Amino acid sequence: MLRIDLGSRVSVYEQIANGLRAELVSGKFSPGEKFPTVRALAINLGVHHNTVAEAYRQLANEGWLELRRHHGAIVRERDKPAAGPDTMERFKRPLEELIAKGLADGLTPQLLAGEMIEAARRLGGKIFP
Repeated sequence: MLRIDLGSRVSVYEQIANGLRAELVSGKFSPGEKFPTVRALAINLGVHHNTVAEAYRQLANEGWLELRRHHGAIVRERDKPAAGPDTMERFKRPLEELIAKGLADGLTPQLLAGEMIEAARRLGGKIFP
C-alpha cells in the first residue's frame, strides 16, 4: 500500500511514482499485468487523478508501463539497465541524506547498513536476478 506524506518536500506524484517503482522492482506486478486505474488509485490515495496520471506517465517514460487510452496502464517487460558513469553519483547524495536523517533520529550505522542490504535483496532479487 502506498503512503503519501503531504508535508514532504517530494511532490505527491513523485512519491506515488517512487512507491510504485519499488513495487515493480520487487516483482509485485508482472509484465502484462494491469495497473490499478488512475481514478481508482487516486480515490484510494485521496489525491487528484491528474496527480496519479503524472506518476504513471513518469513510469511509462522510464519504460515500466505502457499507457493505453481507455485500457489503462500495462506493466512492460523491462531489462535490467546498465549503470552509466554518473549513476552512482546521482544515487549517493539522496542516500547520504537519508542515512544522515536516520543517524540524527538515533539509528546506528550498523542497523542502517543491515536494513539497506536487506532492502536491496528484497527489491532486487525478484525482477533482476
